[in-house]
Amino acid sequence: MGRPIVVEMARTYEAIDQELAADRVDIVWATAEQCNAFEPKARAILRAVRAGRYHYHAALICRASDPLTLKQLQGTRAAWVAPMSTGGHLLTVRYLEAQGLAPSEVFAEQRFVGSYRNALLAVVEGAADMTSLFTTHPDEYTVRARLAERVGGAARHLTSFAFTGPTLADGLILTSRLSETDSAAIVSALTTMTHDGSGLDPLLGSFNIEGFALASSQGLVRPFSPAQRTEFLAAEVDAEERCSRLWSFTGMAFGQDVSGREGLSLEEALPPEASALLGALVRATRHSGVGGRVEYRLETGGESRLYTAEAAPRGAPSGETAPRTTLLVRDITEQQSLEVDLYRLASFPLLHPEPMMELSLVGALRYANPAANHAFPDLQVLGASHPLVETTLEWVRRGKPGESPPLVHHGGRYWELMVSVLQETDALRLFVKDVTSRKQIEARLLHADRMAALGSLASRVGHEMNNPLAFLMANLSFAREEIGRLRESLRSDSTSSRLEDLDEVMDALGESLDGAERLKTIIQDLRTLAREPPTHRARVDLHPVLEDALKLVRNELRHRARLEKDFQPVPTVEADEARLGQVFLNLMINAVQAMSEQDAQRNVLRVSTRTGPAGEAIVEVQDTGAGMTPEVLSRLFEPFFTTRSNSAGMGLSVSHAIVTSLGGTLRAESELGTGTLFTVTLPAT
Repeated sequence: MGRPIVVEMARTYEAIDQELAADRVDIVWATAEQCNAFEPKARAILRAVRAGRYHYHAALICRASDPLTLKQLQGTRAAWVAPMSTGGHLLTVRYLEAQGLAPSEVFAEQRFVGSYRNALLAVVEGAADMTSLFTTHPDEYTVRARLAERVGGAARHLTSFAFTGPTLADGLILTSRLSETDSAAIVSALTTMTHDGSGLDPLLGSFNIEGFALASSQGLVRPFSPAQRTEFLAAEVDAEERCSRLWSFTGMAFGQDVSGREGLSLEEALPPEASALLGALVRATRHSGVGGRVEYRLETGGESRLYTAEAAPRGAPSGETAPRTTLLVRDITEQQSLEVDLYRLASFPLLHPEPMMELSLVGALRYANPAANHAFPDLQVLGASHPLVETTLEWVRRGKPGESPPLVHHGGRYWELMVSVLQETDALRLFVKDVTSRKQIEARLLHADRMAALGSLASRVGHEMNNPLAFLMANLSFAREEIGRLRESLRSDSTSSRLEDLDEVMDALGESLDGAERLKTIIQDLRTLAREPPTHRARVDLHPVLEDALKLVRNELRHRARLEKDFQPVPTVEADEARLGQVFLNLMINAVQAMSEQDAQRNVLRVSTRTGPAGEAIVEVQDTGAGMTPEVLSRLFEPFFTTRSNSAGMGLSVSHAIVTSLGGTLRAESELGTGTLFTVTLPAT
């Protein structure tokens, strides 16, 4: 029709009801109950066709080890899918009520668990005694196939013990928002889907169905022709090669109807080209006592189809002496056509150009693709102690949603880690990306950005310098005039009043000196912010530097908080010791000043050191002060940004510049009313 389609996924069945009632949608994929309820107001209802049928049943499921009957349901526990689920609740409830079994009186407990898989697993695990599952045919074979689709190998622990009557299937509701012309076009397109790979057939996979039928509660209006091929054919063959049982999903096999052919021989029940091959496989299995498998191609319905047949010996039934043979035939044409794509998807880890690994939750290496083994030849040797693995485990333990991926410096290169926690398999999936070039570019951009920032800050620097310069020049002018006057006066008379005047002059000169010192400090900080990192560095032991900084703040700290130290061993770092001391002193001064003297008994300044997962040195300075708002925290390292009237706002920006010039990081975390944590990370020498 040449129009775009917007598809939304509803979170609940109730949400679908609300959209339909409000007349906000054109087409809805809905439950059988909703299709019935909205049929009078709809343009059309297209029922889903599965296994050649546009209706289905519900099978009552219990544990195979604890089989139930309808008479044994009293006091049991039921697990349902959802209140509005047809096959997973409503159909079974109506069936039980028709048998005189009111669920509210019969069951000791009823729970809604959200999906068929959850309901079936609840029965397997003993959390419930029974549930229900939709099935196209009320027989054991179909139920076993449906169980395997939902819970895989756990299906062997489940069995069916009753079946409801049929109900029309779920399907598409075409609402009255569509015009009659558009509705007719959609009905025609969807009910005439072909099975030869043309038309709209690719859409069927999205619905997990074979097609659509224009059905109503009065019956099928437009007949649906199922595909003339079988999904699978099951048979049990006796010693005379007669089919004691013969069954298929659709009742069709190899383009022929096989319904009601039990008791016939394979040659009579099946086409000659199929029966000859299958008969040979059955005879070989019966004579050898070992199961066999064969693949073959047949012309069916004018096209070439690929089949696989498996045969297995089975013991003789009660009252018979000759064993029987079970036979399973499947059409695998589509499966084969998808093998190339499936192989490409399955081999993604092998072909992925970047390292990819899978670890257990304790760091054991489960899988590493070729790129990972090439990039990290020591991966299997070091195991859980490898820097990548240690960093991954540390990030999982400490990481928070939204945090940036961890970065590891290993083998002279920088590696960025993307970690996913696989809950179903209790594993960690790790993608590793070489970002060395990016880090080098970032370093160059950081330098260029710092230079550009200095130019934009020129006007603000001038404002900061104007105030101390103003009183510096005024006081110097006053001192010059006064000294000149006093010089003339002292020549003729020397009195005590003249000495007091000299004291005022000295005070003015002292203030001038303070102003000059402040200017000197600002200019030094600007030079630190702008200049290149020193080319001559030395190995620095962090603990003595921290102790020296603590000595300088100890006097002020004594009146505001108590000190807690936790110095764990850390590696030496390559740095300028004086500049590093300036960083720690700035952080400690900020921490001490953030804590009020009124709460001195409660306040704590905590300084700690430890070695990071990748061998880096980590220093933490934490206070229990007032904390910061997110707005203040986001601007913390900007030059001249401050929340204190007596601060130039340069300390933290200079500290950040020093740490980053050493290849490290300076981070701040804060919470109002709790305090602030500064973390300095420096690479080991």
